Amino acid sequence: MSSARRKRLTDPRIPSTLRCGEDTAPHHRRFGSGRCYDKDQAQRNERNCRRDPEAGRTSGVCSLENPDMPPSPTLKMNLNQRRQFWEPLIQEGLQKVPTPFYVFSSSPVELALAELKAVETNLGIPVRHWLSFKTQPLRPLLGWWRDRGGGVEVVSEFELRAALAEGFLPGQILVNGPAKHRWLHRHEIPELRVNFDSAAEVRELLPMALKLDWQLGLRFFTSEEFDPESPDWPTQFGFAPDEAVEILGVLRRAGARIETAHFHLRTNVASPEVYSRAIREIAGTCRKAGFTPKHLDCGGGLPPPGLRSRSGKAYDAEFSLEKFAESLHQAIVEFPSLEELWLENGRFVSARSGVLVVRVLDVKERRGLRQLICDGGRTMNALLSIWEGHELFAMPRRAGKQCLTTVYGPTCMAFDQLTRCNLPRSIEPGDHLVWMDAGAYHLPWETRFSHGLAAVLWHDGRHLSIAREPETFDEWWGQWKREHS
Repeated sequence: MSSARRKRLTDPRIPSTLRCGEDTAPHHRRFGSGRCYDKDQAQRNERNCRRDPEAGRTSGVCSLENPDMPPSPTLKMNLNQRRQFWEPLIQEGLQKVPTPFYVFSSSPVELALAELKAVETNLGIPVRHWLSFKTQPLRPLLGWWRDRGGGVEVVSEFELRAALAEGFLPGQILVNGPAKHRWLHRHEIPELRVNFDSAAEVRELLPMALKLDWQLGLRFFTSEEFDPESPDWPTQFGFAPDEAVEILGVLRRAGARIETAHFHLRTNVASPEVYSRAIREIAGTCRKAGFTPKHLDCGGGLPPPGLRSRSGKAYDAEFSLEKFAESLHQAIVEFPSLEELWLENGRFVSARSGVLVVRVLDVKERRGLRQLICDGGRTMNALLSIWEGHELFAMPRRAGKQCLTTVYGPTCMAFDQLTRCNLPRSIEPGDHLVWMDAGAYHLPWETRFSHGLAAVLWHDGRHLSIAREPETFDEWWGQWKREHS
């Protein structure tokens, strides 16, 4: 191991969970005044991160240190134990905003990172965890992550501008996604991290990348990737092997700073062996091209514990973090030049960090089915319920005989079904239902179908605050221009 690498592994300033603090100072010193970039804010963030060398470490017991806080949700809790964490926050939230609303907390995020930390054991190189902006575009979460020295992965112009506005340094921002040449040329930001997705991007953006000394990567398309709705067809992302070899040659001859091999399989990857096969395939392509990357970006895709398909199958039924660690060990063998491993897990990190709270408005019974009509549901607040089944509980707690029940939202759509399961017959209008694991892809797919956006509450591990008020009629309808007379 090189002395530089050993120094990175032992430097107490580097948050052990996020592994992102190591280049904070260099990027700050070299970066000028980019668009949407708040240099003073970034300096404050850097000072805050370095003031406490343990700021980025994940103990997994943060909420237990304060007796006024609800107990921390451990990653192996059953429903009753998890609801003990959420119920006090929901009760407080009911005093602050009307239903429907979301509650998100940093505590489960910290605990998910602690679980991922076990994967890093004995790897010998740092693992950098990028926050997936698209998964949970929540402003206070970005601030919480930033203050711990973490980096953020963005896939659009709005996300990049938001990350800059929140004080992230260029080296803390990773730009992914397709068709970046449509918008990225508008942002002349030195030393940005960019993973190219296509030859068109390279043609359009390479001159800017050379001028601004961007730290570049290439997204590889592997045979393990397929359209989830039509598995016989491929996805649209990245470079096929022959394309990758050609483009790597172009970048090398141009003198580009090409450092990263990137792939992303899909969400809820069924088995670590899928990662192993993809890593072997990419390693073969890199050897053919003579490319020795400093970073291997494995994307996301780890299935969160407890989430199930609508048919009831657990997404992580065949997945183990121990086996995933073996895949990462294999990556180090295949790529001896690696200095860091990168992960971009969205669902695994944030899914368990939120809940959706709705109120029962009406009850009907027909054909042996009990129907609860609520003020929030699938169409407005939880489109993931189309293919995912989440745990749900009632407040106040209800007991007694159960019966088959469908939970509906308030829209005029038969499609608006949050879940169909056995629930106590004692649930009645005025009760609240809590849809668990709402911390991933609920906010970005929220709709204004006949109603305004829901309120959002944020729990920073100690205090609960309003992150977004419920949308008013004037905001909902006022987005449209009046007809000119």
